[in-house]
Amino acid sequence: MGWLMGLLVLAVVLIAWLVAIYNALVGLRNRFKNAFAQIDVQLKRRHDLIPNLVETAKAFLSHERETLEAVIAARNSAEGARTRAAANPGDAQAMQGLASAEAGLSGVLGRFFALSEAYPDLKSNQNMMQLSEELSTTENKIAFARQSYNDAVMRYNNKCEMVPSSLVAGALGFKHAEFFEVEVDAERAPVQVQF
Repeated sequence: MGWLMGLLVLAVVLIAWLVAIYNALVGLRNRFKNAFAQIDVQLKRRHDLIPNLVETAKAFLSHERETLEAVIAARNSAEGARTRAAANPGDAQAMQGLASAEAGLSGVLGRFFALSEAYPDLKSNQNMMQLSEELSTTENKIAFARQSYNDAVMRYNNKCEMVPSSLVAGALGFKHAEFFEVEVDAERAPVQVQF
């Protein structure tokens, strides 16, 4: 009878231990998803500012139609990638697609702002200066949100990879989450917004 009681206590302790690991994994997964939601908000804000920038610049850059169209195309591509990544922030392909689309958008915006430097009237336009300031502020918020997301992903991935929680994670389908990283050094530099 004593050994049966010991076996029962051992089973209860084992179940409690598995539940604790499972709950920790779920909590960490929800944290990185929440952290991505913060990036998502800032990216949406960034993407919403861009058409206003282009519209403001149209009057001054009418013969630079190709550049303006490239900005809008890159914005639309980034918006689509953002939507796919928001649906499943742990998906490696979605996160890589988002990083690539955002890098492309940053590159096109960099060319847009470099081109706009040649137009003093555009640089001094009050609406353009306000939009540029909002975009610059949003870029900083994106950087902070991305750091928070990557920290949350690291904690989650560590828990999924370390023994003994890796045994539970593997058995219950917890998958490795992808960091949100910029791949090319030149793309790591923030968009320079100066008016």
